Amino acid sequence: MQELIKKHTKQIGLEVIKLVDELPNKPSAWVIAKQIIRSSTSIGANYRAACRAKSSADFINKLKIVEEEADETQYWLEVLEESNLIKSDRTETIKKETNEIVSIVVASIKTARENENRKSINKKS
Repeated sequence: MQELIKKHTKQIGLEVIKLVDELPNKPSAWVIAKQIIRSSTSIGANYRAACRAKSSADFINKLKIVEEEADETQYWLEVLEESNLIKSDRTETIKKETNEIVSIVVASIKTARENENRKSINKKS
């Protein structure tokens, strides 16, 4: 499962790079392009970092960054659409993938916290 998520998180960044290359040559598009490339590629980079976490707390913190970057990517996609720099049908797949990653990450954070709580309860027993 981990390898599949790594693949999907990288794919989001690659799809955003292709999307950015389709943007009009305008100053507003340049600014948004830089932001969305940073946030979208950060999703995969931070997920990979989470896979190498040194502790449960480190894992959770890194996954929270993945969640934040995915949400930021969603924001920039909305801005691109609402400013009419790109048509919404062009962003549908990326938004769907990003939503799926957010759902997976949120569930993973919840599970990791529950596991961490169980460990601390067991240590006290």
